[in-house]
Amino acid sequence: MSTLSPTSDVGYKHGPPSASTAAGGTGRFTRVWRGPDTDPRWARPSLLALLVAAAVLYLWDLSASGWANSFYSAAVQAGTKSWKAMLFGSLDAGNAITVDKPPASLWVMEISGRVFGFGSWSMLVPQALMGVATCGVVYTAVKRVLTRSRSAEIGAAAGLLAAAALAVTPVAVLMFKFNNPDALLVLLMTLAVYAVVRAQENGSTRWLLLAGTLIGFAFLTKTLQAFLILPALTAVYLALGPGRFLRRLRQIAAAGLAIVVSAGWWVAIVQLWPASSRPYIGGSQDNSFLNLTFGYNGFGRLTGNETGSVGGGGAGARGGAAGSFGRTFEGATTGGAGGGFQFAGPGGATGGPGGGPRGGGGPGGFSSGTGIGRMFDSEIANQISWLLPAALVLFVFGLWAAGRARRTDHARAALLAWGLSLLSTAAVFSYMKGIFHPYYTIALAPLIAITIGIGAGMLWARRSEPLARIGLAGAVGVSTWWSFHLLGQTPDWYSWLRYLIAVVGAVGTVLLLAGPGWLRTGVQSVPAGADSGAGAGAGAGAAGLPGWVPTDGAVADGPVADGAEQGAVPAPAEARTQRSKALRLAAVTLGVGAALLGPAAYAVATTSQGHSGSIPSAGPAGNGFGGPGGGGGRFMPGGAQGFMRGGLAGQGGQTGGQAGGQTGGPGGFGGGPGSFGGAPGGNTGTTGGTTGGTTGGTTGGTTGGTTGSTPGGSTTQSPGGMGSLLDASTPGAQIQALLKQNASSYRWVAAAIGSQNAAGYQLATGDPVMAIGGFNGSDPSPTLAQFQAYVAQHKIHYYVGGGVGQANGGADEGSSIGTWVAAHYKAQTIDNVTIYDLTSPTS
Repeated sequence: MSTLSPTSDVGYKHGPPSASTAAGGTGRFTRVWRGPDTDPRWARPSLLALLVAAAVLYLWDLSASGWANSFYSAAVQAGTKSWKAMLFGSLDAGNAITVDKPPASLWVMEISGRVFGFGSWSMLVPQALMGVATCGVVYTAVKRVLTRSRSAEIGAAAGLLAAAALAVTPVAVLMFKFNNPDALLVLLMTLAVYAVVRAQENGSTRWLLLAGTLIGFAFLTKTLQAFLILPALTAVYLALGPGRFLRRLRQIAAAGLAIVVSAGWWVAIVQLWPASSRPYIGGSQDNSFLNLTFGYNGFGRLTGNETGSVGGGGAGARGGAAGSFGRTFEGATTGGAGGGFQFAGPGGATGGPGGGPRGGGGPGGFSSGTGIGRMFDSEIANQISWLLPAALVLFVFGLWAAGRARRTDHARAALLAWGLSLLSTAAVFSYMKGIFHPYYTIALAPLIAITIGIGAGMLWARRSEPLARIGLAGAVGVSTWWSFHLLGQTPDWYSWLRYLIAVVGAVGTVLLLAGPGWLRTGVQSVPAGADSGAGAGAGAGAAGLPGWVPTDGAVADGPVADGAEQGAVPAPAEARTQRSKALRLAAVTLGVGAALLGPAAYAVATTSQGHSGSIPSAGPAGNGFGGPGGGGGRFMPGGAQGFMRGGLAGQGGQTGGQAGGQTGGPGGFGGGPGSFGGAPGGNTGTTGGTTGGTTGGTTGGTTGGTTGSTPGGSTTQSPGGMGSLLDASTPGAQIQALLKQNASSYRWVAAAIGSQNAAGYQLATGDPVMAIGGFNGSDPSPTLAQFQAYVAQHKIHYYVGGGVGQANGGADEGSSIGTWVAAHYKAQTIDNVTIYDLTSPTS
């Protein structure tokens, strides 16, 4: 006997709650394990098993990543030592400068560090748990929509499919094991869309206010990226929400106010706090969080005009713009001429005036080629797009499956909310001309998963109709083809896998497409006028010859009228029904397996190795920008690897740049004033940037040198010495011991140019290290006068030579400070690092 849900006209197969449940007699463990009585018995145990599997995937060998992104690790360390650093998101406990994002994601890791002690596990476990929580939200979102509008069985099955799709998305596995802000951002944004969909059920203002609050805290996680879903959610609720239009408009306004309040309190604190007694706002050029929000982290990401950044496409013109950040591809460097920096390939190939093949500065980790195909480009596709084609297919067919429903139809509104959020976010990612990293695409992962879940569930409920089966088969077929293509990019990595997926996917596609009437052997026809049990609208058994669509059709797990018998099968049809169920199980198993096997293999490869640096990449070793561990991957075979891991121009090589008195050629690595890696203040710096790194870095024109020159005349930095823009320094034991001497007597034990460079010393010693110029070394903090005042007040003990330089029109204070230090303090070389004792002037 079926029963009606109290909130909809959905019939449940499993009847009303039992008397013991209604009376509260069921034990707590049983309720947790079993779930609601209206759910299929397999639903809750399957969900718990999936969440445990996701937890294992995200927690496996978590410590292999060490400090992961040392930039954020140093800030977390600072927040565990200083409440002020925690409030503002300072990079160091001395509160010299903040990270270039709001601090909400840091707060979670800092609280964990304060409770359990600061370390890799206490920092990364919260990230993994947020990934597990996001999987749970995805399941709940899909299950609720389809249970209300279709059936509890379809809702649970589709919810599990969606949660599994998210769990094995490679970029999700990567970022839920990493300490960037994206894990918290994705959880908050997923909850926000879910809240809007809940509000659409009955016009709840409270759910809309919750959605606004969640988006506000997402803003405090990663600024304007949190707003990418707002246009879609606003349009869907205004168009399809219940109640009168003016009421819906007032509700949206109230939700907007919730965004302002939940995010504005922290912004107000930062803006109103005296600048002299708070840290400098990293990433801005005027110490203003608003400048950071709407400039470097805001519209600059869209236009490419990001003052002080090393990426972006300048004016964003196709074919390359001034200041573009090129990439190394098969040993050749592309990039624009002018103020930006570019990687150098083996042998030191120099960049010309042209950009990448798709414009926007050339496809690469900082500024991939823009256009509708960006999500399917090589270095991004294998991070996120495995199931993106299927999501697009199921979105379109799902809207068809909604039919000519009333305006407020819940299933259609939910599909539009999730699907349009996916499209709007993907569109911005595809066309933004500024800094863009492949891992940003984790924001698409839950949107893809839920769109797939809802769309597939809506089509499954109408599977007796040919068009629904075409949609299901099309989703499996396109996923199979795309997985085959993506796995072909790593032909030496389990080459058999793509062929297995092709075979499984082809069979699954045929089974899903065939549907009823295709397997006729041994099936007896139903006498004329007999009830086949198909029910209204089944459309499967006019001749009584079903394939995998059961004889009870949609009634088997769809809405029924109150009091209707369900699942009743005439005895002569029992064998046919069993065969139908077996075929249905085979079709679903093969289809889902073919779709998920490719990304699941990449997910396992991702979780089995550590990742570090600023641009991590999911998948097998050597895949994508930076590759696992932050080293040079497929797109950065030589010189760029040295840039990321060991030094600044090749592997540890330094260039003279401006410090040497000359400048290099246009676009050269080390060319222009304040050259990248140019050792500041050196009297012996090379002229014209003539020195390269051992792995071949372009240095303003002339390349190929095996050693670099530093201000104090030291030799090439070793990989364990000075850091780079994208990864932290790894100081040796001698320099660590030196920095820790009398550390408590100084506000900063050392100062170094660039946040990653400073972060390595800070994490190694546990003491604050000032990052001159912030992440890119191009923030005007501290000024030369401020630095001189700190030195005079004995607040800084040492100055570490080397570091990044001026970028894209930003400040060049680091060069001025380096010149002044070299002129007034004696250099010494320890662990191949040039260091100055600021308490011992030369005169």
